[in-house]
Amino acid sequence: MTGNNAVIGIDGPLLVFGGPYGNLQATEAVLSVAVGRGIPPSRIVCTGDLVAYCGDPVATIARVRDAGIHVVMGNCDEQLATGAPDCGCGFPEGGACDRLSSAWFQCVDREVGASDRRWLAALPRRLDIEIGGRRLRIIHGGADVINQFVFATTPLDEKRRQLSLGLADGCHGIIGGHCGMPFTQVIDGRLWHNAGVAGMPANDGTARGWYSVLTPVRGAIEVTHHAFDYDHRAAMAAMARGGYPDEYRAALESGVWPSCDVLEAHERTVQGAALTPGTLRWLASERRPGLSAAWPAWPVPLTAAEADAPAACC
Repeated sequence: MTGNNAVIGIDGPLLVFGGPYGNLQATEAVLSVAVGRGIPPSRIVCTGDLVAYCGDPVATIARVRDAGIHVVMGNCDEQLATGAPDCGCGFPEGGACDRLSSAWFQCVDREVGASDRRWLAALPRRLDIEIGGRRLRIIHGGADVINQFVFATTPLDEKRRQLSLGLADGCHGIIGGHCGMPFTQVIDGRLWHNAGVAGMPANDGTARGWYSVLTPVRGAIEVTHHAFDYDHRAAMAAMARGGYPDEYRAALESGVWPSCDVLEAHERTVQGAALTPGTLRWLASERRPGLSAAWPAWPVPLTAAEADAPAACC
């Protein structure tokens, strides 16, 4: 664990994942991926929310803590640590996500003990790393609000505002989490990256979890998005034993979220469409004549027609 003012030097590939969400099987799988890639704990970052939808919160906290990786605080971690009455996820009041989150939070709240809550309370709200000659800030949600949802198609003006807040002291980009969907975007030469989450599918119709690897390569940082499989049926069984909501248990297999309350229009439209792992190279200066201020991007640069497409879900 590292304090808010420390800068962590990264001397090789960095593995990033978000949202363990109490899914022990997915957490074990992504940590095993790191071992297979020869990436040590000192070069692994989790963007928070160790506990949420899934049925092994205590074991998942222990696994992440014992792994010795870098972790930033998520809103679920903060709420549990402070004895709050709900997860603080920022779901619209009265919607399906709000109703279901109340159910799983009660399950987590009765399982997690005082010592784990103290550990969660001590997690930093941000970490700064230096990799490939660039400094990146790791946060959970937004630069100013821990539970802000920032998606691939969140308006550029809002992302620019977030970047100006988060990068006021010399950072060159943000690594965030919270939204549950992986994406990478270079905005006016600055990076916004989300590795996605391990503990829930990316609403893409597959049971896979997601992580990313950032690798310094000859004056650039190569950002690669990876999917992974794990024993999601064992995770579903743990949820059933703990009385967690059936809707999220089903989502582990279907790969489709039970509600789209928080999504932008485009993210609703592409629900159930399988993502293809991909790579983006962030050069020292991506702002070149004739290119969009928001180029390059992954999964794909969005056209105006895509961004304005009608919602297809929920």
